Amino acid sequence: MMAKFTKMHGLGNDFVMINAIDQAIQLTDEQCRFIADRHFGIGCDQILLVEAPRTASTDFHYRIFNADGSEVEQCGNGARCFANFVRDRGLTDKKIINVGTRSGEIQLRVQKKGMVRVNMGSPSLEPGQIPFDAETKAITYPIKVAGERLTIAAISMGNPHAVLQVENVDTAPVEQLGPLLERHPRFPRRVNVGFMEICSREQIRLRVFERGTGETLACGTGACAAVVAGQLQSLLGPRVEVSLPGGNLVVEWGGNSEPVWMSGPTVRVFEGTIEL
Repeated sequence: MMAKFTKMHGLGNDFVMINAIDQAIQLTDEQCRFIADRHFGIGCDQILLVEAPRTASTDFHYRIFNADGSEVEQCGNGARCFANFVRDRGLTDKKIINVGTRSGEIQLRVQKKGMVRVNMGSPSLEPGQIPFDAETKAITYPIKVAGERLTIAAISMGNPHAVLQVENVDTAPVEQLGPLLERHPRFPRRVNVGFMEICSREQIRLRVFERGTGETLACGTGACAAVVAGQLQSLLGPRVEVSLPGGNLVVEWGGNSEPVWMSGPTVRVFEGTIEL
């Protein structure tokens, strides 16, 4: 089977975009791993399938696969790439695009110079919805990792996140703690792990270890989760610049049940065809 694709990235968080509307594509776990392989395939953090809408209220549906082949619920940087991809491919000329995902509907707003603003929906703090093993909802939770007692925030942005505040992201033990927290038994579906350094009420630095992928250069939902965690602890304001290894995002949240808005750029790298 031959598949046409477009390689894109959002701040270095890279994706293989596949139009599954104009070509019949059903990916296996093995095929996803092959596509994502940076030596033998195309190379990416995630594969995004663009599909026809499944509900009358949406313009498209899209599915998200990690580099290990696992399907996940949400991806903020991928959502921004999705918006510019469907417009570049002539699938829509709308500037406000409603998209269905595994975790629900999101809204994408295309702005000037390739920037996309995404309504990521309201964060969920209920342990059962994250999911996270805790008796009651709290702003932060103690958790034991490799004999060490840490404090994390647990939040869902359509996918699960653990946010750990650190003094300096450059020296944070991402490679050691990331895999251990990702597969911690209190997170039954695994978790994305954010290491957050607070610079001011308007700026943070962040590194994210993503489940099924490892550390990435940027993570949109991780940036949203970190800002929510910081606001809930009265450490951040309503508009925060998030500095990631691949570049900067802007995250805005009005608190309570208000949606989280994320803004950032996307880049189309190249197009091609791959044999699966």
